Amino acid sequence: MKAKKDWLNSDYKEASSKFPERKYPFRNLSDIEPDPIYTQDDLEDFDVENELSYPGEYPYTRGVQKTMYRGRLWTMRMFAGLGTAEQTNQRFKKLLAAGQTGLSTAFDLPTLMGYDSDHEFSRGEVGKCGVAVSSLADMEILFDGIDPETVTTSMTINSPANAIWAMYLAMAEKKGAELSKVGGTIQNDILKEFIAQKEYIFPPEPSVKLVIDTFEWGPKNVPRWNFISVSGYHIREAGSTAVQELAFTLADGIHYVRSALERGLDIDEFAPRISFFFNVHNDFFEEIAKFRAARRIWARQMREVYGAKNPKSWMLRTHAQTAGVSLTAQQPLLNIARVAIQGLAGVLGGTNSLHTDSYDEALSLPTEEAAKIALRTQQVIAYETGVSSVIDPLAGSYYLENLTDEMERQCLVYFEQIDALGGVEKAIDVGFFAREIGDASYQQQREIDSKERIIVGVNDFVDDTAKIPIQEIDKSVEIIQAKRLSEVKANRNEAAVKSALEALRLASVNGNNTMPAFMACAHAYASLGEQMDVLRQVYGIYEEPVLI
Repeated sequence: MKAKKDWLNSDYKEASSKFPERKYPFRNLSDIEPDPIYTQDDLEDFDVENELSYPGEYPYTRGVQKTMYRGRLWTMRMFAGLGTAEQTNQRFKKLLAAGQTGLSTAFDLPTLMGYDSDHEFSRGEVGKCGVAVSSLADMEILFDGIDPETVTTSMTINSPANAIWAMYLAMAEKKGAELSKVGGTIQNDILKEFIAQKEYIFPPEPSVKLVIDTFEWGPKNVPRWNFISVSGYHIREAGSTAVQELAFTLADGIHYVRSALERGLDIDEFAPRISFFFNVHNDFFEEIAKFRAARRIWARQMREVYGAKNPKSWMLRTHAQTAGVSLTAQQPLLNIARVAIQGLAGVLGGTNSLHTDSYDEALSLPTEEAAKIALRTQQVIAYETGVSSVIDPLAGSYYLENLTDEMERQCLVYFEQIDALGGVEKAIDVGFFAREIGDASYQQQREIDSKERIIVGVNDFVDDTAKIPIQEIDKSVEIIQAKRLSEVKANRNEAAVKSALEALRLASVNGNNTMPAFMACAHAYASLGEQMDVLRQVYGIYEEPVLI
């Protein structure tokens, strides 16, 4: 058999003279240019034992469980939240009845920014991009009829994460659940807010301190809970490349580990409950390689750099969501195909749970029909394609292993750049992440505008946009939420509220763990806005510096 370079210089060169290569950017979205073909020559120095091993074994390239999907399918966790707590509760129950195996909660913008539904800043936004939650009363309605000991719940909340988590746990306690049996995930990743999504409240230092409070309190009180989901999803949605998503996400995770170690916490106590959340975009093999590289890098960092001894500390467990930014308002039914391909990449990449986007999300919150089609897409992948029958079926692919190695190499280069700037928080201050993501986003858009990169239905193969029904949120939601909060405040024990809020103020002023005070606030029915106002007074409000 010819060597690869000989074949390219003879057979391929001759064929290309007759059938020239297409004028198309073969490079992937991370600007990695693939060769026309890959052979065993590309893996001459590939160390199978150290690069691959078996699934469930260090460095976990092939997955974190030995049986993977042959033993248990990934959790089908569809993101849902709209309007009032009652409306979202109904959506939750319909998704569970349709075969969903875990819940994932989307909150509205006022909740994400730590404001109550009756605040003047909340006008026009209540219930629009998720469910409105202002107090424990909303949380009780939201999970009415749902057992927190048997259904795991993920909650996408960051700046007010401690308060919302406390409300969920207080709700579970009021139902008689034992917190040791309650499982789920709180996103709680504030660094990616400064990097990409911009839903921050307080400056970085106290914000990270609040995160580490959950690292310290969580394992002792809610041992089945993942108290952080380090999120690359929003970094990718902001326009980053896959390599940037991989590197910046893992760098954030490492920053939290360093911060927890500086507090004196035991890495093998908190690291097993760190989870991750990645995007699944359009470039099929790039996305699969990203998941495999992420597990390998994290395992090596935890064991070899930070000295974790427990194998569970080395495992990168991740949720994945198909790329919202890839969905188009033009010919929206095409999004069903995009989501199916992205979902398949997430599964072949070894994700532990998955949300598939609904085809109408470029236009509105999903309708029930669109959400059900998105869930059914996962079920088709799980039960009809056969991809869940073999663990890491693409392992050993000349191309995939080469691409996984290259993404790992480029990720480590970014680690060096971030460390040279003084770490993640310093890199945020000097605008490093903003510039990197901005440049990548600009490059991608330039290629789309010039039709160098084709987006079907947008810059080529254009057709009339199909008219589809969209989900609309009634303006009465704001009135309903304000009335409920007014009733809560009229009927609660004001002395208990005052005491709990003062405990929160003292904990934040003195640098103590805030979670016991947040739990007291939740049980006293202190509102989210009241709790965040206490911290606004202590920590101040962050304003992003102007980059020149």
